[in-house]
Amino acid sequence: MLLPWLKEGRIEAGCDEAGRGCLAGAVFAAAVILPPDFCNETLNDSKQLSEKKRYTLRPVIEQEALNWAVGFASPEEIDKINILKASFLAMHRAIDQLTIRPQHLLIDGNRFTPYPDIAHTPIVRGDAKYLNIAAASILAKTYRDDYMNELDLLYPEYHWKENKGYPTKVHREAIRRLGITPYHRKTFTLLPEQLSLDF
Repeated sequence: MLLPWLKEGRIEAGCDEAGRGCLAGAVFAAAVILPPDFCNETLNDSKQLSEKKRYTLRPVIEQEALNWAVGFASPEEIDKINILKASFLAMHRAIDQLTIRPQHLLIDGNRFTPYPDIAHTPIVRGDAKYLNIAAASILAKTYRDDYMNELDLLYPEYHWKENKGYPTKVHREAIRRLGITPYHRKTFTLLPEQLSLDF
């Protein structure tokens, strides 16, 4: 059973990201403020749910949340500042868009770049412990999947609709055969044998 809050009576926003381990595409993040009486027995860490359940839950979260927002950091930003900082940047951009100011942030993970004037608590595996982080994980994941599905139309050879940019065998074979696209993360190990790639 996921918990509704870390401290009762406080406006808390759950934050999570999607796409950190990918070889291509932006990293997405979401921030979600749920009402204190929010209840949904299906809601869980997005990684524990099927794609169909994630997309079923998304409109429920969007309609019932007090406030929510999604942000992202581009592949260029990931290469410039590194994936961890880019993940935090995406979270900050999501928090920036909230029209209700949270009093506290619950962050999935073990660290975070502090957001100005809002305290935070990092929670390891927080998406499997707190409803608002689980909700954020679903929004981040589904919005990122939508984005990768759009990119798949531009570069169908990489099969991003299926692999979403993760380092699958099919994705890496396409990189080996065709080289990289403008959406690949050049600072990542795109091929395990560390071949010299034409950037």
